[in-house]
Amino acid sequence: MKTIEYYLDCSSPWTYLSFRGILELKKKKDLEIIWKPILVGGIFNSINPSVYENRKNPVKEKLQYSQKDLQDWARLRKIQINWPTIFPVNSVKAMRGAFYFIDNGNIETYLEDVFHAYWNEGKDISDINVLTEIALSNAANETEFLEFISTQEIKDRLIANTQELMDRGGFGSPTFFLGDDDMYFGNDRIQLIEDIV
Repeated sequence: MKTIEYYLDCSSPWTYLSFRGILELKKKKDLEIIWKPILVGGIFNSINPSVYENRKNPVKEKLQYSQKDLQDWARLRKIQINWPTIFPVNSVKAMRGAFYFIDNGNIETYLEDVFHAYWNEGKDISDINVLTEIALSNAANETEFLEFISTQEIKDRLIANTQELMDRGGFGSPTFFLGDDDMYFGNDRIQLIEDIV
């Protein structure tokens, strides 16, 4: 069985597309996904600040094409993306929550629900009430979940994954690794991954 490491942050629409894509690939191939939640804002702050500059001063033509490209991919992946009013969003609690479901099961449905809540319904996934509702719908114990995402251990795990990705040459979400150093960045690289696995 091939193993793929998947670094992801739910605050990115391209990551939502890649999430659907990698699950489709998992159905076709004998593939194990190692889930690696990260905080992409931490990467932008540390090594990729050009993202913020591009948001402040976008090239109109490039922005228009990017929105078209996003919707083309959404049709292919059979999801509907509605640009949220809150963007960018602070996804730190949602990504800490991912560790709860990595450790206890249901990680795929939890992530799907977080992505859908933000990118389809426009919900504020930084709101603890929104996040708790998602966690409960995935069979979490509310008290346990809230305590879990507040612990220093979980905060450190998210920081460690984010730093690990940067140390391996990564600069954003989604990023995939096959083996130690075979890195792929972006939703549209899944076809290349499929050709290898």
